[in-house]
Amino acid sequence: MKVNNIHYLTIRMEGGSVFMVEQNKLPFEFSIFEAKTYLDTCMAISTMITRGAGAIGAAGGFAMAQAFLEKAPLKQARNEIRNTRPTAQNLFYAIDRVYEAGIKNGTVAAVEEAQKIAAENVEEGRTIGLYGRELVKDGMKVMTHCNAGWLGFVDYGTAVAVIHLAQEQGKKFFVWADETRPRSQGARLTAWELVNAGIDHAIVPDNAGAWLMEKGDVDMIVVGADRIAANGDTANKIGTFEKAIVAKRFNIPFYIAAPFSTFDMSIPDGSHIPIEQRSEDEVHYQTGPDSDGVMHTIRVTAPGANAINPAFDVTPAELITGIITDKGIVKPETKAIAALFNRK
Repeated sequence: MKVNNIHYLTIRMEGGSVFMVEQNKLPFEFSIFEAKTYLDTCMAISTMITRGAGAIGAAGGFAMAQAFLEKAPLKQARNEIRNTRPTAQNLFYAIDRVYEAGIKNGTVAAVEEAQKIAAENVEEGRTIGLYGRELVKDGMKVMTHCNAGWLGFVDYGTAVAVIHLAQEQGKKFFVWADETRPRSQGARLTAWELVNAGIDHAIVPDNAGAWLMEKGDVDMIVVGADRIAANGDTANKIGTFEKAIVAKRFNIPFYIAAPFSTFDMSIPDGSHIPIEQRSEDEVHYQTGPDSDGVMHTIRVTAPGANAINPAFDVTPAELITGIITDKGIVKPETKAIAALFNRK
């Protein structure tokens, strides 16, 4: 994606450092964070400097490669990287690939494998967009949830890649960007991407989706995924399950967009997906600039109140119309998913 006419990758590795877009500062400030060690990269993953399934995966692979370069205790480093975010399957996929490559063939092989995973992530996003854009028709109103765009991958994204590539075809459509409290990735990140791309859109409060669907103002929903079970049950940003229930009620197509690396064929269904519980401070506090551009963090909930902050929920396969992968669109069924893997 281009920012001020300069093409950036969300995350890249040069030498022993990992460079990533500092997503906590968006949309008010665009900057690049440098993680000089694998522990720096771990911190960046856990604090959401980098976020989104594909970007987390690339970061995990790069962190594992950094551990090899630093001659760190490798099993300990692998566990530390794995513990940064418990839900995103791409993280474990990338860590294990780099670890195995390094153990078998040495540090250079580990770094090469991490770079290969990042390059694959770019192509996966582009291909998902190519398949998915055929679902978008002129005049449609498309809803997305959270951020599954360029910032969530090394480039292109998944759900928002569908939107970007449909725009490249010259199609005219409208996007509802669901805000996704408490981190507001839809309002802060997806909307920022859509502004940059010149795509007509509006930010939607989390609890306004059902109202829009009842009015007939949503023609299709497409979201990303952090882990997909063997039967098609899908973990995605909290609130996705609610959107899918309402979409089913009003017969609105509901699509998941995700690459092979997001599937976890070791678990039969979504009940086995661990759900990350994040700090309640993310619910209590919001950060933004004042009229002079100075950033402030303020409490927006009742002092003394407690909060819960599950980062994800699981949408059952029966609520999903299809899964847009880099190998095509597949039905969310065990046999169909298995067949897709068999011909990978």
